[in-house]
Amino acid sequence: MLSGAVVRVRDPNRRDDANRVKVPMDLLTVNDQPGRLPPSYYAAVSGPPPTFPALAGEISCDVCVVGGGFTGLSTALRLAERGYHVVLLEAHCVGFGASGRNGGQVGQGHRVDQDVLEKALGREDAHAAWRLAAEAVEEVCRLCALPEVDTLFHPGVIFANHRARDVAATHAYVEELRDEYGYGQIHALDQAEMRATINSPAYYGGMLDLGSGHINPLRLAHGLARLAGAAGARIFERSRVSALHKGAPVRVVTEVGSVRADYVVLGCNGYLGDLNRRVADRVMPINNYIIATEPLTPDQQEQVIKNNYAVADSKFVINYFRFSEDNRLLFGGGESYSYRFPSDIGEKVRRPMVKIFPQLRDARIDYAWGGVLGITINRTPHFERIAGNIMSMSGYSGHGVALAVFAGRLAAEAIAGQAERFDLMAKMAPPPFFGGPALRMPLLTLAMLWFSLRDRL
Repeated sequence: MLSGAVVRVRDPNRRDDANRVKVPMDLLTVNDQPGRLPPSYYAAVSGPPPTFPALAGEISCDVCVVGGGFTGLSTALRLAERGYHVVLLEAHCVGFGASGRNGGQVGQGHRVDQDVLEKALGREDAHAAWRLAAEAVEEVCRLCALPEVDTLFHPGVIFANHRARDVAATHAYVEELRDEYGYGQIHALDQAEMRATINSPAYYGGMLDLGSGHINPLRLAHGLARLAGAAGARIFERSRVSALHKGAPVRVVTEVGSVRADYVVLGCNGYLGDLNRRVADRVMPINNYIIATEPLTPDQQEQVIKNNYAVADSKFVINYFRFSEDNRLLFGGGESYSYRFPSDIGEKVRRPMVKIFPQLRDARIDYAWGGVLGITINRTPHFERIAGNIMSMSGYSGHGVALAVFAGRLAAEAIAGQAERFDLMAKMAPPPFFGGPALRMPLLTLAMLWFSLRDRL
């Protein structure tokens, strides 16, 4: 969910030849062309995107939203529905970032298990957080059925254990969700059941969640933009934020214009840059990559995954995969230690795909793309009031399709004076990365190398 903000970080692979000092790299443009939807399978099949003008001059509004991904678009929609005068600023085009490039898996719950949340929040708030996340999935299902979105929600996501010793804990978690949370749509899978569903020797068991599912995320992002515009929100693309001046009103400055707003909502994920150091210290951008194979025949599909389920495995450097509506395997995976995309994304992701599915060794790769997501150190999202009239929501850590969409409803509730559910999410409060932006990438690189090695043990 790339933001409308100016973002500069230090690239460890780039130095100035004259003085050997590292020079800034712009994450919004280092891998992509300004103002253009990046090429991907989703961009190829999702139809013409909605288009909006660039901001020019000075305007005023009740709420200015920064970022045209799920968080920003849903915030603009829900506030406009309440009668607020809303302006949304996006640096490139709506759906440009992770919202339009991700794996499309819509998961129940949170990125961390409920027992982790119970320790952090207490039992009552952990149960409330579960209910909130379940409502988020329901909201995505409703949105997908609207004519402005018109994308199918395919039920079923499998969590696959790549180590036999972890299966018992997964099955115990299934029982916990059934007994303690009353969630009956989740089922334990033993090794034989897993192999019968996913035709790979890589997995030893896991669980099947029929309340989760998968979608085309770019169609959802574009549909949210259409809905927000129809509700009265003013959306500006190619309108990159260069400064944010606190006050009453807040002044949001772009390269050729500015917005004065009573409230500002930042939906910038890992791309907040210098707009707020506190958020940037807690939400870190990392790259991830996806490929789409050639269309497979029905027989070939049955030899890979049955029942059109999506899959995410238990590795720290996670593999995730599912079928598209035109029968391609969409496979995501591969760690990254630089903010620059690799020169051959297709080959980078083919390697883990073939390890899991040797039968696809000769499958043609038709699409390969990269994207950036925002993670937090404890993998809980970061919701915070930066000031009395500025709030930020980001850091979904790979679990944002439902929660980022639902974040817009929580922001609208909070601005309208009912902040209980926003404040519940804010209680998750991820700590800052040690050393802030300067050290977090080197430390994450070391962590990813360590966990990647541990994944093989």
